[in-house]
Formats: sequence, C-alpha cells, structure tokens
Amino acid sequence: MLRSSQAVALGRHEYCTQSEGSSRPISRYPIPYKKDLPYDLVELMEEVETKGGFLPNVFKALAHRPAEFRAFFAYYNALMNKETGNLTKADRELVVVVTSASNGCPYCVIAHSALHRIYSKKPTLADEVIINWELAELKQREHSMLEFALAIAKAENITEKHFAKLEEHGFDREDAWDIAMISAFFAMSNRISHFMDLRPNKEFYTLGRLPREKP
Repeated sequence: MLRSSQAVALGRHEYCTQSEGSSRPISRYPIPYKKDLPYDLVELMEEVETKGGFLPNVFKALAHRPAEFRAFFAYYNALMNKETGNLTKADRELVVVVTSASNGCPYCVIAHSALHRIYSKKPTLADEVIINWELAELKQREHSMLEFALAIAKAENITEKHFAKLEEHGFDREDAWDIAMISAFFAMSNRISHFMDLRPNKEFYTLGRLPREKP
C-alpha cells in the first residue's frame, strides 16, 4: 500500500493528504489530484464543497476508486435523500449515528452526528446516543427505530416481533426497509472507514453547535 508520503515520492499528484491541524493522513491510500479525476466526480465534489463550505474527506478518499465512488454515493443518495416514507432526515442521521457508534467508527460518528444536529436542531441528542443510546432522551418512536437499527447492524435474527414493535410507533414495512438498509449500508461504510483509516474533517466537530459564519 502506498502511504501519502510514498505517493509524493513517486511523483503522483494529490488533492490533499492531511486534515487541517493534524499530521495524520486523511486515508492510508493516496488521494488523487483533482485534475486527474473523471469530470463527473469533480463536478459532484465541487457541488458538495460549494454547498457545505468544505469537502468531506470521504469524497477525497473514495476518489481513489472512481467506479466504487459512483456506486457508493448513488446508493447513499437513494437512502439518505429519499423524499418518501415516515423517516425524517434527522431520523436517518440518528440511525447512522447509533450504527456507527456501535461499530466504533470515528469518521461516521463525528460526521453524521454533525448532520443530525443540523437537521434536528438538537445540539446534544446525538452525543447522548453515542455515549449510551438507551439512556438518551429519546421519544419512544426514536427508541424503537434505533433498537431495530442495531438489530440489523449486529446481524440479529429478525422476527415478526421486530416489525410489530415498529408498527406500534407508526413505522410500516417500507419504513422498516429504510431503517434496515441505512443501518446495513453504514455498517459497511464503518468497515470501509476502518480499513482506510479515514479521518474526519475538523469542520464536523462544531457544525450545529456554533452559529455558522456568514460569507
């Protein structure tokens, strides 16, 4: 495997190897230079950076494999930006947080707890879930959702009792599918992040906690 310093030594152009304020590389694999990437990847990355004010490191790291980058973000978009069903954006992010906390994934926990703070306007709930979701100040609806998400993440045997409990709190079978797919997708994402040693952007730590600076 080529670490970032080795990639530079071999004359490879890179986008950005380190998170600002840290000596650790973003990923243990080299980050491609922007001009060497396919146009569609650059277009998406620039759109994300313009909208959010920074480019999350997962985009840079997965650009190492363009075909997998496209597949990953296509499925991510289908799951997380879906406009039908009974799950809100905050619900979806909370599922990601509890799944990623269970798997001990720093990148996904930090990035998606930030997104949850933004969507929910609750600055501490994701932190409570990360520490101990069963003691977090959750509504019964959220509790049943996270309980089911963890059953999926931990590959438990799923029975009709799981569905019945969700239905008690207003989730139908299609909502159960959404919860399950998000949890399963991010259980995979957690393992990819571990493998790459993916580091979170410093911007994630304060998102949703401090007022956003105006341009």
